Amino acid sequence: MANSSNPSDLNSDESLTAASILESSSENEVTSESQPLAYPTRGKATLNKPNWLKVRAAHGENYHRIKNLLGQQKLATVCEEARCPNIGECWGGGTATFMLMGDTCTRGCKFCHVKTGNPKGKIDEFEPEKVGYSIAQMGLDYVVITSVNRDDMPDQGSQHFARTIRTVKNLDQKVIVEVLTPDFRGDVDLIRQLVEAKPDVFAHNIETVERLTPKVRDPRATYRQSLDVLKAVKAVDPTRYTKSSIMLGLGETDEEVLQALKDLRSVGCDVVTFGQYLQPTERHLRVIQFLTPEKFQEWQSIAEGMGFLYVASGPLVRSSYRAGEFFMKGIIEKQRREQESGNN
Repeated sequence: MANSSNPSDLNSDESLTAASILESSSENEVTSESQPLAYPTRGKATLNKPNWLKVRAAHGENYHRIKNLLGQQKLATVCEEARCPNIGECWGGGTATFMLMGDTCTRGCKFCHVKTGNPKGKIDEFEPEKVGYSIAQMGLDYVVITSVNRDDMPDQGSQHFARTIRTVKNLDQKVIVEVLTPDFRGDVDLIRQLVEAKPDVFAHNIETVERLTPKVRDPRATYRQSLDVLKAVKAVDPTRYTKSSIMLGLGETDEEVLQALKDLRSVGCDVVTFGQYLQPTERHLRVIQFLTPEKFQEWQSIAEGMGFLYVASGPLVRSSYRAGEFFMKGIIEKQRREQESGNN
């Protein structure tokens, strides 16, 4: 979410709300005309949505099949709760990101559309089995599982999350599991429970640069704590792939983004994604800047040059977006074959 050196710009009345800029449009083609590297939102006048941010409406047989299946099992997805712009593409392609432990988060990050509240310890004890069943019905070979923060629970939901990973893998040993986890308040013992459940990819997002973190995230979610989560994963099991995501368009500078990439590499992060912050409602942080596809390509080249195993960068890329799944699937399957050969 990304570009201004003044933190107060996050609440400036001089910026247009993303809601007014991102009005629905029937145009779907991206123009090939050259664009500036930044598309600032200024003044009160309504601006048309940049062409590169237009997506097709969700539709198709797979989309409706997945929607019905998830509804029958009463399962939540981050695709719906976070109003992901890629829901049509991902569900139409037969994949979804499962969100565990309900649709209410105990944190109140200012960029996130997931509702905030106190679930008071309530949890669906059969959710791991429901998720495993749904994955089997969908015929997935690469799944992404995330969760809301559950600060209302003594273990913050870590055992439930770990049990879900094990259940999914027990039902299908070939399925590749990527998890996108909360920070568990930096408790290494809780993080260890998930790592030892053997997800193939362990993702935890820093979300934004260090300076903007207090303005963007819940006070309990700090920049350094998120780095420590990724570091802890590698300390427990160096063979786990780690992943993080940075939103652009919230007022960060290029220098700050570069430092964030250096910080991620310093804790052994393997994969990074960049995406444009889009304001979900008028109550959330405003977009300071729309970055062009060319600028996202620039960040991809820079990150690749810093040694990240894989980089996904684009206006509509999200941390659980399927763009990286195909690459990671190939890497993980190769690793599994090598391990099997070594055991024979």
